[in-house]
Amino acid sequence: MADRIGELLLRERLITAEQLKKAIDEQKQAGGRLGLNLTKLGFITEKDLTAFLSRQYGIPTIDLAAAEVDPEIVRLIPEDVCQKYQVLPVNRTGSTLIMAMADPSNIFAIDDIKFLTGYNVEPLIASEAAIKTAIEKHYESPEANLEGMLGDFEETDMEVVKDEEEVDVNDLKKLVEDAPVVKLVNMILTDAIKKNASDIHIEPYEKSFRVRYRVDGVLAEVMKPPMKLKNAITSRIKIMSNMDIAERRLPQDGRIKLKLGKNKEMDYRVSVLPTLFGEKTVLRLLDKGNLQLDMTKLGFEEKALKDFMHAIHKPWGICLVTGPTGSGKTTTLYSALSDLNKVSENISTAEDPVEFNLAGINQVQMHDDIGLNFAAALRSFLRQDPDVIMVGEIRDYETAEIAVKAALTGHLVLSTLHTNDAPSTVNRLLNMGIEPFLVSSACNLILAQRLARKVCKDCRTKTEVSGKVLVDFGVPAADIKKGVEVCKGAGCATCNGSGYKGRIALYEVMPFTDTIKEMVLNGASSSELKKAAIKEGMKSLRMSGITKVLEGVSTVEEIMRVTMAD
Repeated sequence: MADRIGELLLRERLITAEQLKKAIDEQKQAGGRLGLNLTKLGFITEKDLTAFLSRQYGIPTIDLAAAEVDPEIVRLIPEDVCQKYQVLPVNRTGSTLIMAMADPSNIFAIDDIKFLTGYNVEPLIASEAAIKTAIEKHYESPEANLEGMLGDFEETDMEVVKDEEEVDVNDLKKLVEDAPVVKLVNMILTDAIKKNASDIHIEPYEKSFRVRYRVDGVLAEVMKPPMKLKNAITSRIKIMSNMDIAERRLPQDGRIKLKLGKNKEMDYRVSVLPTLFGEKTVLRLLDKGNLQLDMTKLGFEEKALKDFMHAIHKPWGICLVTGPTGSGKTTTLYSALSDLNKVSENISTAEDPVEFNLAGINQVQMHDDIGLNFAAALRSFLRQDPDVIMVGEIRDYETAEIAVKAALTGHLVLSTLHTNDAPSTVNRLLNMGIEPFLVSSACNLILAQRLARKVCKDCRTKTEVSGKVLVDFGVPAADIKKGVEVCKGAGCATCNGSGYKGRIALYEVMPFTDTIKEMVLNGASSSELKKAAIKEGMKSLRMSGITKVLEGVSTVEEIMRVTMAD
């Protein structure tokens, strides 16, 4: 092909005979294809060369720098095959694999890839330099991949901060002999910030070792560091979070506080758990800069917000926020505390752990090992002349009993429980041993919540949904007009091809009205409470989700993923 390309470029007067001779000489010395040497010597631009090849072969070009390539597609062809033929798989439609090729006339390459993958091959033209860069980007080693992730962060800009003192990362390097491990852990921590991850999972298995990030509530694999670094990475994180690196048989918890540059600060809550093939490490990212405390922006609908605000501004009683781990309960409680935080109020919180520092609020960290648990903290709070008390979680009868007594003696109590919806929280309290008359007297409101991913604003498109799908989803048939339009994300660089960017909360807010209190006293079931609450205007989690879909904020699939049908 090289000779033909040279002749054709010469005939089209895109290069001169002298330039062709120089490029051939360079090719003999340095190797590589003729096209690459012509662009390297500056005799023709990559853009002109690919445009010329596109005209010659009647095949479209592809800009690999701007293209979003699915890692699953890239894995179909080994790196050495891509390097050998200067190709890169970019997409798949049905039984056809779409391939960027520097030389689309290379029949051997196309036949080899057909045999290797079992797919038909449809070539697109890209410059050899662009393919080389793309291969390096998609197939690079974990160490190189992590090196590129640092971006603007310099190691000298990063500090690990202890609660009492600040310690520079350069001092901590002395604790780990292998510099690449320090760099690798720093990359994992900083790249998670760039990707807006909420959690980092570092997981050892028998024959593999992987790192996953949870972005917008969904886990995705980002890298597979070498197995030999497994223990070194875990030890490095343990050192940073002030854990015992010699203890490998028991779970440990710790915290890392990083200063990135001058203004950026990030906390990581670290949990290490011994598993069959090593210690699994999970880091929860707590970004103070991204804490949203404005309740009007969390996702509340008008009536739900009005009910919640009314309940938290009562002089006494309990307001409970329920939902699974990672459903945004802490943010909702902090938003409520922020609204209640006035000079005239004495607010105390018992948290395990304290996730964010709030000025003007007395926050207490739990230490079970020395007997400071939620119940002990609550007892102390009652001797501290409180107005508002926040308990991180009601886990047992003792905590629940003290919280109820506090609510009945003139204090406002905010807390969380792990239940699936608002009505079932009543049964959870009764099962703990709290009497029905105490539950009905003490509770102001129960709020259940979930987080749903939002459609990406940069690639949102409107699509029509059939009436049957909406009816199955839970939309009342009377509300369905012909051809209902909803939004979906097509997938772009902003959302990493997922179609979703950011999350919004779905709320189920059940105020304790006279009817609900009467039913609790009479021992009503969760389903009976739910029906009565909906009759009084409560929107269930699924109903809240339906509203978000019809408003174009989220999708049917996403709401079905995070909520149950009523």
